[in-house]
Amino acid sequence: MARVRQVSEHGAEGGVERVYHELRQTLRVTGVDVSLRTWAAYPRFFVAMWEAMGPNVETRAFEEAALGLWQEVLDSTVQWEVLGAWNAAKLGKSQRFHARGALELCEAMHPRVLLMVSAVRMALEGQLVGQADALGTSERLERGIPSRMAAMEWVVEKPADPALRSLFADIVKTVGPPGVPGEYRALACWPSYLETAWRRLKPRMKDEDFQQAADRLLESARQRARGLPYPVALSRERVAALGENADAVLKVTQALERRSPALLLNLSRMVQDVPDMLRQPMPGASRLVPDWVAAEELR
Repeated sequence: MARVRQVSEHGAEGGVERVYHELRQTLRVTGVDVSLRTWAAYPRFFVAMWEAMGPNVETRAFEEAALGLWQEVLDSTVQWEVLGAWNAAKLGKSQRFHARGALELCEAMHPRVLLMVSAVRMALEGQLVGQADALGTSERLERGIPSRMAAMEWVVEKPADPALRSLFADIVKTVGPPGVPGEYRALACWPSYLETAWRRLKPRMKDEDFQQAADRLLESARQRARGLPYPVALSRERVAALGENADAVLKVTQALERRSPALLLNLSRMVQDVPDMLRQPMPGASRLVPDWVAAEELR
C-alpha cells in the first residue's frame, strides 16, 4: 500500500489536536501511537472516529476488555523460549531504566489501540459493534496520565544512521505497513538493544504456532470489540459524506489491524524478558459524576 503520512503531535491542528489531547487523557498515556497518528492523516474521519469511539474508550468495560486481551497475549508467549535480549544488550543502568519505562508505556497502550482498531475496522465494514446501552450509563474511569509513566520519546522514522534505517526497513517489511511501529521507534533510542531484540524476534514470527497465536488474538480482539457497551456509529458512507476517501481509510485500518496481533506477541516477549517490570495503575479509579453530567460530556 502507498505510504500514509502521519500527523505528529507537534504538527496537529484544530480537531486533530483536540482529539490527541483527549486520547492522551482518556487512554492515560503520554503520547499518541503510530496507528492513531496514521488515522489522523484523514482529519475529518479522525474526529468522527473519536466521536464514535470515545464514549466506549473511557469506560471500565473497555479497560477490562483491553486488559483481558493483554493477558491472553502474555499467556500465549509465557511458555516460549526466553528472548534473552535484555541481558545480551550492552546498556547502562540509566539506559535500562528508560528502556524499561518505554516498554511499560507500550504495554499500557497497545492492547487498547488494537481494541480500537478492531472496532473501527468492523464498523467501517458494516458490522454491528457495541451493545445498545444508553449513553453515559456504563461506569467510567478517571482521566489523566499516571505520574510515573515514562514520556513517549521516538526516533524519527527515517533516521540518519544507515544501520538503523536498514533495521527499520526490515521491520516494516516483516510486520507490514503502514510505517515503523511506535514501540520499535521508541526502542531505537537504544539501538543496540533494538537490534539484539529484533534479531531474536524475527525468526519466531515465521513459526506456525506464532501465526496461530496471532490469529487467535485477532479474533479475540474482534469479539471483545463487539461487546463494548455503546454502539460505534461509524460507516464508510459517513466517512465519504465527510469528504474523506472511505476506501483509503478502510484499507489503512485493515493494515493496522492485520499487523497488530504479531506486534503484541513480540511486545509480550520483550516485556517478559525484562526483570522488575512495573505495572501501570490499570484499570484506573472510577469517575464519580452524575449520569446527566456524563451524558452531556459524551455528546
